[in-house]
Amino acid sequence: MQRLDEKLAAFERLLRIMEDLREKCPWDRKQTMESLRHLTIEETYELSEAILESDSDEIRKETGDLLLHMVFYAQIASEKHKNEGGWDIADSLNGICDKLIDRHPHIYGDVQADDEDAVKANWEKLKLKEGKKSVLEGVPKGLPSLVKAYRIQDKVRGVGFDWENADQVWEKVEEEIREFQSEIAAESDRATDEFGDVLFALINYARFKGINPDEALERTNQRFQARFMHMEEAIRSEAQEGGKTMTDMTLSELNRHWDEAKKAVS
Repeated sequence: MQRLDEKLAAFERLLRIMEDLREKCPWDRKQTMESLRHLTIEETYELSEAILESDSDEIRKETGDLLLHMVFYAQIASEKHKNEGGWDIADSLNGICDKLIDRHPHIYGDVQADDEDAVKANWEKLKLKEGKKSVLEGVPKGLPSLVKAYRIQDKVRGVGFDWENADQVWEKVEEEIREFQSEIAAESDRATDEFGDVLFALINYARFKGINPDEALERTNQRFQARFMHMEEAIRSEAQEGGKTMTDMTLSELNRHWDEAKKAVS
């Protein structure tokens, strides 16, 4: 209980600081939800990067930054009258608490759910009962395409629309690759659509194998960047001793440096 009191006290401290800043700081006073939006997105990506790097201290810091943004939005909303759409942090917190209780009848009710799939399926059914016309309404339009594809597939899986096993999905991947190659050979305008189908099928296969495709691609991005920067540094060092610069090298020479970078950066 003491630890809970400490958490509540820390949260109250943040709320009071936010009120002070909103009243006394010219920058904070000027902000709107619209002006904060791009900063919130940036903070979310910074948290994502810290998670991928397994940097616990940085995750702690970025979590705090995101909490600040949530409190900031609530503070701005609280400055409006209720009939103008105003609300405060208590409304937001009570809203999510009510939703969590309603969406977890296997914890707070008499519904049986023995595994993760059953929980997800029940979650989607409950949302439809709440008035949503489609299980896909919960997928934000602004999500990056790779993440959106994964979420779409996960959503429809929740209502039973899915492949039976990973082998079927891989057959679909191979089918889509063949169709893409056919459109490329024909120089067809449909090549772009078929390439999208290939990606969608690969994301589906990754999902079946328990791989988050966005995380997998970001790890590849980071690995490539680290290797390329290592290669650049090695070439710069050689150039300072009379060797060639990167732009003067042949592809074969560049590939040699690349192979060395791959060995150096795993």
